[in-house]
Amino acid sequence: MTATVAILGRPNVGKSTLFNRLVGRKIALVDNQPGVTRDRREGEGRIGDLKFRVFDTAGLDDARKDSLEARMSAQAETAIDAADLVFFVIDARAGITPVDRAFAERIRRRGKPTVVVANKAEAREAMAGVHEAFELGFGEPLAVSAEHGEGMDLLYDAILPYAKSAEGVVEEAEETASGPLRLAIIGQPNAGKSTLVNALLGEERMLTGPEAGITRDAIATAFRFEGNDIRLWDTAGIRRKAKVAGKIEKLAVGDALRAIRFADCVVVLIDASLPIESQDLTLLDLVSQEGRAVVLVLSKWDLVEDKQKTLREVTSKLEDVLPDIRGVPVVTLSAQRERGLDKLMQAVFAADKRWNHRIPTSQINRWLEAAIERNPPPAPGGRPIKIRYATQANARPPTFALFGNQLAKLPESYLRYLMNGLRQDFDLKGVPIRFSLRGGKNPYDKDRR
Repeated sequence: MTATVAILGRPNVGKSTLFNRLVGRKIALVDNQPGVTRDRREGEGRIGDLKFRVFDTAGLDDARKDSLEARMSAQAETAIDAADLVFFVIDARAGITPVDRAFAERIRRRGKPTVVVANKAEAREAMAGVHEAFELGFGEPLAVSAEHGEGMDLLYDAILPYAKSAEGVVEEAEETASGPLRLAIIGQPNAGKSTLVNALLGEERMLTGPEAGITRDAIATAFRFEGNDIRLWDTAGIRRKAKVAGKIEKLAVGDALRAIRFADCVVVLIDASLPIESQDLTLLDLVSQEGRAVVLVLSKWDLVEDKQKTLREVTSKLEDVLPDIRGVPVVTLSAQRERGLDKLMQAVFAADKRWNHRIPTSQINRWLEAAIERNPPPAPGGRPIKIRYATQANARPPTFALFGNQLAKLPESYLRYLMNGLRQDFDLKGVPIRFSLRGGKNPYDKDRR
């Protein structure tokens, strides 16, 4: 078990910049606008040979009960309780503000070891603010610049005692080829993504509420389900491109799209209490184009009156608009009532298994021979297209190489025929299928490259 560090402080002191520096990647959204971070973000921090868990938070706030700010503050207090050490970040250039003093008092009441991190201390004039931080009563402040990577040795020394007691000094280990299943949950704003994540985790890990667009970062959380390790991403709601407004929403949507590319399986969440929209289908198509395994979830199912009609409408639209992922599993659930979670995870595991499936070459070619006999390829210009051989070139998603003559002239309809046959006969329903067309080389064609 490694040491855990929570990063606290008022808005715009550089908490997320410090978090990114410690984890070695720009994964927390950073902007000059205050209040960008909302959920508690967790990462694996590392300084030299020191490894530790680190939480980025929205900070503490005296806000009206049941408001979004109050829920953000509760997430920060949860991070303090889970931490071995608190980094209380201040802006050294601004000095100590009344808000800093109020935050310091609230942190002190939690009783956790705390170090003041005086950020933005790269300039000489910032040293006055560093010295001023002594008055907070947490000992000697550490002068750092998260943006420029200065002062990381001071943070190393501060964390080291807690890391040693928690066996957090890094020992290089061999990475196993099989890691956790990477699962991303996407959907339009207010579809219930964070509520679903909290239901799966069994805790209020993500901020939820009636306000649309609460989640901004793509938040990754590790958990186990029936003995399976899973890395779960909650993402910001993705609206139609024309409706995306402001720099923060653009950054958040970009973060969600990156989560899709890193995922093994993507759950597309649709609010079943509302009519299915073209944007819902666009998100499904986006996952298909990225080649990920996909599961469609109809959330808030308890609010649907005519359930059979709703299912028929959704299934019909999928068949008509998205033939590339025909047979995609559709799961109904109510995350608020924790109903249908087992069905969802079984569908996820099944989709991931199909996405990783490999078919022996001998089986593929026996199947191909029968498929061609039933429906031969066309003969453009009187010269027949010949498919001589096939093999599975890759999985994740299943990709098949076809060898023969004039394959570039194969019409889309014939490739669709082969795709549907593979999907039906080898249980690849709902999985994107790719083809790689490889023609035979003509030794007498001197112009060929």
